[in-house]
Amino acid sequence: MDTAVVTAVSSNSEYSFTKPNRESITLLAGLGVEGDVHAGVTVKHRSRVAQDPTQPNLRQVHLIHRELFDQVAREGFEVSPGQLGENVTTEGIDLLGLPRGAVLRLGAEAEVEVTGLRNPCVQIDRFQDGLLKQLVGRDEEGRVIRKGGIMGVVRRGGVIRPGDPITVTLPAGPHEPLDRV
Repeated sequence: MDTAVVTAVSSNSEYSFTKPNRESITLLAGLGVEGDVHAGVTVKHRSRVAQDPTQPNLRQVHLIHRELFDQVAREGFEVSPGQLGENVTTEGIDLLGLPRGAVLRLGAEAEVEVTGLRNPCVQIDRFQDGLLKQLVGRDEEGRVIRKGGIMGVVRRGGVIRPGDPITVTLPAGPHEPLDRV
């Protein structure tokens, strides 16, 4: 695939691991996905709220590459868009290889600035036993590799639909690799 596209969009107004697919979602600048439980200026993930409810929400939008579903399927897991809690499922873009500060233009207007990697947690094994091991591994030097998608903040709002194109604007170098947020 030569072009990066949105393959699915998902949101949930209640705390739940999975998010139902939608025909469209609306991103709100500085907040996240309209009507999603994780939208807000400050953190909304329960574990982060317990640590410090005043910290900024660097996890307003969760994006996962659809190609991950193919990888885990080869290991016997069946995962479809929204089931890992992501808001946007993409295809044709190396999300994990993006630097911090990259800006993704989704559709005609929406822009999301990449803040870091999703830190997969034990909820993934509650969803499908053994799946967490597929999303967190180690490289040859023993460093942790997180494959569960990326997180970002909404810089410019707009409506996103499956089939919308994705373009990337990289920040000025040197580029900073993604770390968990």
